[in-house]
Amino acid sequence: MRVTASHLRQDIYRILDQVLNSGKAVEIERRGRILRIVPDRKPDKLAKLKPRKYLKCDPEELVHIDWSGEWRP
Repeated sequence: MRVTASHLRQDIYRILDQVLNSGKAVEIERRGRILRIVPDRKPDKLAKLKPRKYLKCDPEELVHIDWSGEWRP
C-alpha cells in the first residue's frame, strides 16, 4: 500500500496496526521519494486461525480407539 505523508499523519496508528497485523509493508511518498515501514518479523499465521468445532465427540475418545481389527500385516 502506498500513502502520502499527510495521509500517514492523519491515520498513523491505524496504518501501523495494519502493518503489524498483515505483515505487509506500507510505502510513504514524500517529496518524490519512497519511504517504507516494514514489520521486524512476519505475523504468525497459525495464531490467526479460528478454532472450529468439527469433532462430535471428546478428542480423548479418538486416542483410545481400538484399530486392531482394521490392521492387516
